[in-house]
Amino acid sequence: MSKRDDLIVKYATDLKDKCGMNPDMDLLTKVTIGCGPSIYNADAATVSGSDESELATVKNNFLIKKLGLKDGADLDKAIDSVMETYGKSNRSKYRPVVYYLLTKHFKKESVY
Repeated sequence: MSKRDDLIVKYATDLKDKCGMNPDMDLLTKVTIGCGPSIYNADAATVSGSDESELATVKNNFLIKKLGLKDGADLDKAIDSVMETYGKSNRSKYRPVVYYLLTKHFKKESVY
């Protein structure tokens, strides 16, 4: 297996164990590929749920630019909801998992 495949298995395990859901592996793979090389960089591979600038980046670069959503309070609520689902105490929230959860939340699977 490639390094990316290993990471996708790790993300799927996080979705099962920490979020209590059975992931759509096809969508998870596409979201992971969409993250590009950031998944191999230790700092960029994770999302800090308590860093406001990090959450603003997720909102602007992913929700607004990638998924094509309009800016509004519902985006912040969705991010909070995903952070809650993933576990606020969980320090490493993998970016592809967060993006996967947001994609499912807004039912934007068609983007991928």
